[in-house]
Amino acid sequence: MKKVIILLVVAALFLGGCANMSNTQQRVLSGGAIGASSGALIGWAAGSPAAGAAIGGGAGMLGGFLYDQYEKYQGRP
Repeated sequence: MKKVIILLVVAALFLGGCANMSNTQQRVLSGGAIGASSGALIGWAAGSPAAGAAIGGGAGMLGGFLYDQYEKYQGRP
């Protein structure tokens, strides 16, 4: 549980420096952070938080990118 808390704190600090990023970069990074933290929690319950964080982070980044492409298709910045 201690590792999950550390991961969440690091993610929060990392996301605090996103002021000069493009919308695409922000969405991909946010998706990755959300996916990694969720994956770590699921992985912790299954017995492998590191693998869960890696898989969740990758899936979250992909989700953030796809969401960004959808928003651009809809004509939103």
